[in-house]
Parts: sequence; C-alpha cells; structure tokens
Amino acid sequence: MGEIRPDGLGLVMGGGGARAAYQVGFLRSLARRFPELRIPYITGVSAGAINAALLASHHGTFLQATNELTQLWSRLTVEDVFRVDGRSLAASGLRWIRQLVSGGIGGPPRVRGMVDTSPLRTYLTEVLHAVGGELTGIGANLEAGRLKAVAISTSSYSTGQSVTWVQGQEIREWERPHRRARRTTLTVEHVMASAALPLIFPAVRLDNAWYGDGGVRLTAPLSPALHLGATRIIAISTRYQRSIAEADEPATYGYPPPAQVVGVLMNSIFLDLLDHDALRLDRFNQLLEQLPVERRLGLRPVKLLVLRPSMDLGKLADIHEGSLPRAFRFLTRGLGTKHTRSPDLLSLILFQPEYLHSLVEIGEADGVARTDDVAAFLEGAT
Repeated sequence: MGEIRPDGLGLVMGGGGARAAYQVGFLRSLARRFPELRIPYITGVSAGAINAALLASHHGTFLQATNELTQLWSRLTVEDVFRVDGRSLAASGLRWIRQLVSGGIGGPPRVRGMVDTSPLRTYLTEVLHAVGGELTGIGANLEAGRLKAVAISTSSYSTGQSVTWVQGQEIREWERPHRRARRTTLTVEHVMASAALPLIFPAVRLDNAWYGDGGVRLTAPLSPALHLGATRIIAISTRYQRSIAEADEPATYGYPPPAQVVGVLMNSIFLDLLDHDALRLDRFNQLLEQLPVERRLGLRPVKLLVLRPSMDLGKLADIHEGSLPRAFRFLTRGLGTKHTRSPDLLSLILFQPEYLHSLVEIGEADGVARTDDVAAFLEGAT
C-alpha cells in the first residue's frame, strides 16, 4: 500500500434525504481500509450536511467517526425526523387547507412546512454533541489541525441565493452569480436549514432570514470544496446511473401521480447537478492540461472521483414502504407512491431502519468493489 496524501483532499456529500445513509456505507468501507485517514476539507448539502457535520466535529479517528455515523443512521426512525402521529398530520393538513382557501386574508402565510421537524432538531443536538446549538467539535478539530475547513450549503428563500456557510482557517468568502459564501460558527440550525426539504420541512431562520434545502439553488455542488482549497475530491452521489434501456423504461403508465411528478423535480434539484458539474470539471481539466503552467492564471487541475449506487435506491424504497407509520403511509399512498415503479419521493422521506440498513449495506458493498480505485486515488496514482 502506498502512502496516503491527505493534503488537498476534499469530500463532497450531496442530498437525497434518507438516501444519505448510502454515503455512510461507503464511508464505512473506506474507514475499514484507511482507519486513520484525514480529510481536511469536508462539504455537505441537504441530508449530506448531517454526515458532513458529524465527520467534521468528531474528535476520534476516521474509523471511530464512521462507526458513530453508522450508529446515528441505524437508530434513526421517521419519528426521530418529524412528527407522524395522526393528530399532528391532521392539524398540519387543516392549516394548509385554511391557508389555501383564505384568499390571503389575515396577513402572511402561517404554514411552515407539511410536517413538524422538531424531533430532528432534538436528535441532531444529541448525536452531534452540540453545546448551546454550536458544533464545538469543529472548532476543536480546526485548532488541532485535523481539519482545515467545513462548508454547509443552504438556499435563501429571502433572496433566492445559494448561501454556503463556512467555518475554517484562512478561508476567504466568495461570491458568484446567485451563490455566495459566509464565514460563521456552524450550529445545528445550519444543518437543519440545509436539510429542510422544500415545502415538506419548514424553513429555518439564520441571521434574520429564512433558509431551506441547500440543493435547491446550488448549481455547482463541487464549488464549495474547490473554493476551500481541495485539489482532489471524492464525491458521493446517491443517484443510480441508469443504462440507456433503463432510462427509456417508463416508471408509470397513464397520467403521472403527484408522487412521480415531485420525484422527478426532487431528482433534478438534488441529484442531477453533480453529474453536470463533474462533466464541467473534467472539461476544465482537459483545457488546463493543454496550457503551459505560466498561462493558467493561477488555476489548477482538480482530480475527481465520483462514487454512486450500483442499484436504483428509489425502487428499493418501494420494498420497505410498508414499514412506515400507518397515518403517514396513508398520506404517501394518497400521493400515488404505489402507482410508480420508482417512488423517488418516497426514498427521500423513508427514514425507517430496514431501508436505511439496506442503504448502508449497499454503500459498503459498492465501496469494497471500488477499493482499488479509491486506494489509487488517495495514494495519488490517478
């Protein structure tokens, strides 16, 4: 085994709701081969922000951090994420109906998402060992030199911008069209905001503005890691890359149910953009390699390794749909989750142990299958 070069190594974890458990499986396979691995730059968006927050704030080895991350997801249930009792769901539904038929009378909207996510806030405060909401482990790792920077991306509903919250040493804020970075001390609220699925989860207030899921406006998912200084990036996608034949096969027949429409929208927001960004980076690298160093204007090639599921995680969700709490399952079926062959919407919110455990196992198996590729990448041979 060659020498691992941690300098410039970045980790990018995207969204996908419950699918983020797949990322944990891959990380576990990586940690078993490289238990002392250091990743200086860690970025996360949406549910991937939960994984990024724990890795960045953990005081132990990489193996110990991934073991704790595995425990976080293995204990997680839908009740730990949002309230699913019949009374809470009915009250939320009534508030939405009242708002829709009010004609705007009575002032600004009072509904804040379809479900109450206060259980998730409590759960994350516990598992991330937050003190007064602050992720104090990040500051400790920065001081000790185990970490250089961490970034969590959100979407501002107030301005329409993608805002990446950054904590690190010698990090400069950046600004691009419709996206910007802000230095801060990261808290549970930043994680909650990044993971707030549009309309389904309520937005979160940060610095006197309202923020939601970071995947909504983040058109360049690799950008935060690049701005932080990463020169080699491992990106873990939760989207299965279909063959041409699979892509042409209809997921539903007849008029598409709401679940199918929302699933397509969610995929375009959370999963498609990484592939486009990876293609742009590859072309950028090819162009730079054609130029002599003195003509590159200080720009540098960045190596990228994208890892993705070997099977469709949306189709897998249908197998475990029956484990959802009865009242919540009644609502999801009303949206048509049983009338599509790939219920991607369901896969985002299926925070049930059986499904999550399957995702972790698939991620770990995929990681083992790519062991040689990952090792070569970490050792600088690719």
